[in-house]
Amino acid sequence: MARQDMDPKKKLLLEKVIDIKRVTKVTKGGRNFRFSAAMAVGDGKGLVGIGNGKANEVTEAIKKGLQSANKNLVRVSLVDNRTIPHEATGVCGRAKVLLKPAPKGTGVVAGGAARAVLELAGVKDIVAKSLGSNTKVNVAKATLEALKSVRTAEQIAELRGKKVEEL
Repeated sequence: MARQDMDPKKKLLLEKVIDIKRVTKVTKGGRNFRFSAAMAVGDGKGLVGIGNGKANEVTEAIKKGLQSANKNLVRVSLVDNRTIPHEATGVCGRAKVLLKPAPKGTGVVAGGAARAVLELAGVKDIVAKSLGSNTKVNVAKATLEALKSVRTAEQIAELRGKKVEEL
């Protein structure tokens, strides 16, 4: 019963493959090959998540990655449903991602994994710069960290117990 309740929600989420790798375990009997898939899911309206899956086949790894991503969904603060309120930096390992809000009509100026996460989050105008390592999974995680750290003026005013005008 609970399984069926979750299915319609999953259909609303868009999904993208960030990275698929073939990993090898060398044993006495030879090499064992498996696949690792990094996936991103989002609704394009401020909800986004990242997950990893590993299995003997690519399709199974992707399914596991999607399940993991659905468990790790986070809400992102957006201004006018198109950009972020202020600059933000996210770090994961040696990967560092800088996000800057952009004027209307700029589009998503980002590469690879950062672009996938930002588009799924529903950000339409942003400039992103990858600093340091370019590992796809870590860049995606750093982008998500940067998005998590963003706060709107309303949220900050609420935390401080003040009105937006007082800030």
